[in-house]
Amino acid sequence: MTACNHTTPSPTRCPWCAGNEAYYAYHDTEWGTPVHDDRLHFEMLVLESMSCGLSWLLVLKKREIMRACFDNFEPAKVAAYTAARVERIMATPGMIKSQRKIEAVIHNARVFLDIASEWGSFDRYMWSFTQGKTFVYRSHRDEGLVETRNDLSDRMARDLKKRGFKYMGSVILYSHLQGIGVINDHHPSCFRYRQLLGPDTVVV
Repeated sequence: MTACNHTTPSPTRCPWCAGNEAYYAYHDTEWGTPVHDDRLHFEMLVLESMSCGLSWLLVLKKREIMRACFDNFEPAKVAAYTAARVERIMATPGMIKSQRKIEAVIHNARVFLDIASEWGSFDRYMWSFTQGKTFVYRSHRDEGLVETRNDLSDRMARDLKKRGFKYMGSVILYSHLQGIGVINDHHPSCFRYRQLLGPDTVVV
């Protein structure tokens, strides 16, 4: 008797992550999941700022190197870095070799801590722009459009820039909001789309 060979079908995912295992892992476990931990907020901000001009896949592949360089993305530790530490980071094998970006990460850590002190946490600040809600922009999805920025990211980017953040324009911030779950931009056919719908989701 020939044994039956049953295989489990792959879940339907967003088209952007097709065919790449690193993207699969990030998409399935992180992208769009609401973040409420300040350390993770800072980590995701660092990854986004370091991604400027680079592919997100490259940033994901270098994430562990950056984790080692930036003390597990602890903002209080990063904020205290000196020029000597910048040189050490620049000399790290495999690290993204951009002194301006590395110095911006250190600067942003200080601004991050200022905002957290003012608001009680950075998380409260970030989610205040949507009153704690996750936004789903169905109109552009229904029309087959792919957004890279919108009024929300424009407004938040202006405020972050006014407070001193660097490498955080509206396009990068929109990507960040997708990543931390302020915006659920999973395709409606994606298995994560419905998983992430909840009482705090607002369709706009």
